[in-house]
Amino acid sequence: MALKVELRPHERIIVGNCVITNTDQRARLLIDGENVPILRERDILTPETANTPARLVYLAVQLMYISPDPQSQHGTYFNLVRDIVTAVPSAWPIIEGINNNIMSGDLYRALKDARKLIAYEDKLREQFEATHPKTDVSTAA
Repeated sequence: MALKVELRPHERIIVGNCVITNTDQRARLLIDGENVPILRERDILTPETANTPARLVYLAVQLMYISPDPQSQHGTYFNLVRDIVTAVPSAWPIIEGINNNIMSGDLYRALKDARKLIAYEDKLREQFEATHPKTDVSTAA
C-alpha cells in the first residue's frame, strides 16, 4: 500500500537516504515500498535544533531510523538516556517505551515515543518556570 504525502511549496522530505525538496507548488506523492524511512521536514531535528536532552534523544533515534546501520547510534542513545533517567527518574516509562521499540526494530514508533519525551520535558520545564520565576538581576541589586 502506498503512502500518500502532500508537500507544501519548498517543503523537504527524507525518503531513504535522499532529501527531496518540493518546487514552488503543492505536490502530492505516492511512495510505495517497504521499510523505507520517510521523514517530513517538520519531524526532522538537526544538531543545531536538538538543544535539550530530550531533543538529543530524538535526534539519536532519528539517526537510527534513517541509517542503514541503526546500531551505530545505540551507544550515543543509551548514554543520553542514562543521563536523563538519572536526572529525571519519572521519565522512565516513556524511555522504556522508546527502548522497547528500538529493540524490536520499530524505529518509527520509537521516534513517535521520543516526541512524547520532548513533550514531557517541555511540561516539566513549564512547571519549573511557573514555580521559580526569574529574578531580574538589574533590579535585585
